[in-house]
Amino acid sequence: MTQRPLAEFEAHIGYKFTDPSLLQQALTHASFSGPAASYERLEFLGDRVLGLLLAQYFYQNCPDEDEGALSLRLHSEARTETLAMVARRLEIADFLQTQPGMSFAENDNVLADVVESLLAAIFLEFGLEAAGAFLQAHWPLASDTPASREKDAKSRLQEWALAQGLGLPVYRLLAKSGPDHAPEMIYEVAVADAGSESATGSNRKIAEQKAAAALLARLQAGDRK
Repeated sequence: MTQRPLAEFEAHIGYKFTDPSLLQQALTHASFSGPAASYERLEFLGDRVLGLLLAQYFYQNCPDEDEGALSLRLHSEARTETLAMVARRLEIADFLQTQPGMSFAENDNVLADVVESLLAAIFLEFGLEAAGAFLQAHWPLASDTPASREKDAKSRLQEWALAQGLGLPVYRLLAKSGPDHAPEMIYEVAVADAGSESATGSNRKIAEQKAAAALLARLQAGDRK
């Protein structure tokens, strides 16, 4: 798949970069063999920028809600499915630089990571206020609707463990294999006096969530190893 021109993407999002290499990095997958670095470092930063901006937005716009409700809102807006939806609206897959013949248009995890890397690039080039404006322009941010009670597996496992007086779940990497652009990671989650489970995923987030879901399902069924 041929990458569409960066200038077209800049016009599409309304930000003209003085450092085009920053935008190029934000839109380069690890599979690409050219000189540009991949988006992974920017994605690390973007994840933190996104969390700060979402926390600030809901803190300011939901003054009557407690920490629990605010956390639910933040989780909903930062989840993989929401970020992938934003990426598709921006047609990010068309501008992503990859190994020839590869496409990530249907890969929610890659699309979510690229959205975070793009947010980081905007933050570095234009500042936090501009990154916040980008967020408000493209995220749902439904502060006028009740906070969703849906929680991910890690959050539910943590609540269960604390309610049982067992302390926080502990996650650790067991193994990593495969090329940089298609890694396979095995993560384990353990809860004191309740055993552990492990799972495989293409990145840490996926593997940890799968492991947490597996352990929670077993524990809720009353099976402690």
